[in-house]
Amino acid sequence: MNQIAKDWKDYEVIDTGNKEKLERWNHIVLRRPDPVCIWPIEDATPWHQADAIYHRSHKGGGYWETKKQTKEFWTIGYKELRFKISPTGFKHTGLFPEQAANWDFIMKSIRNSQRKDIRILNLFAYTGGATMAAAKAGANEVVHVDAAKGMIQWAKENMQLNHLEDHKIRFIVDDCLKFVKREQRRNRTYDGIIMDPPSYGRGPKKELWKLEDNLYELVNETQKLLSEDPLFFIVNCYTTGFSCQTLQETLQRSVQKEHGGSIETGENLLPVTHDHSVLPCGIFGRWIP
Repeated sequence: MNQIAKDWKDYEVIDTGNKEKLERWNHIVLRRPDPVCIWPIEDATPWHQADAIYHRSHKGGGYWETKKQTKEFWTIGYKELRFKISPTGFKHTGLFPEQAANWDFIMKSIRNSQRKDIRILNLFAYTGGATMAAAKAGANEVVHVDAAKGMIQWAKENMQLNHLEDHKIRFIVDDCLKFVKREQRRNRTYDGIIMDPPSYGRGPKKELWKLEDNLYELVNETQKLLSEDPLFFIVNCYTTGFSCQTLQETLQRSVQKEHGGSIETGENLLPVTHDHSVLPCGIFGRWIP
């Protein structure tokens, strides 16, 4: 089951091709690399409107070429949510717009439960898109874990943009698997769990993370934190070549084996305005009881 994040107003994919994408982030148009866009650009006209272009460096990383004067950061809205956008030296902007479909699911699940004591865990939480969605929907507590201090600070700024300072959001800088195992020892449980692990990464103490080597252990250990009456368990995956079926098997052999319920997997997609196509943006797996 694929899901398309089609309800954006402040964001759009204008066009894709030549391993790049052209996007509008509110009033700013950015041109960035995207390796899945392997087809040629058929009409160069829309691409001339880019305010900034990201160029990869052969030494790794890259830089932004600014065509027009753009701010260091600005804000973008999705329904009732607000986020800080800022082009970084590693091409990202601080938000993955395709995740809006998951935010909708998270908010609907929390609100439909009509419970007042919901606790959510967000692992590899980045700048907190899912954290803000869960808190805004009424979760009693959201625990936001990421190994990067800079991303935690960015998430706190998003919390302020969403006026969620009076909500219980705990920001934790830590290696996610180590945090999960400590939570097990504390006998803490969560009603909803979200994780967005990278293909490669390092923890606060330079611990090496490689998705294909570590994902099953991470999912299997984390499912032990689900409460007796859970709402969902969501996994996002951006690793090229990592299939929906692999993610399905991982969730079946861990979460479903212990908790029953059902699983759905699919691709995260974004609509492309210029040719009415879609842009693939990784895969998701979702368990519900």
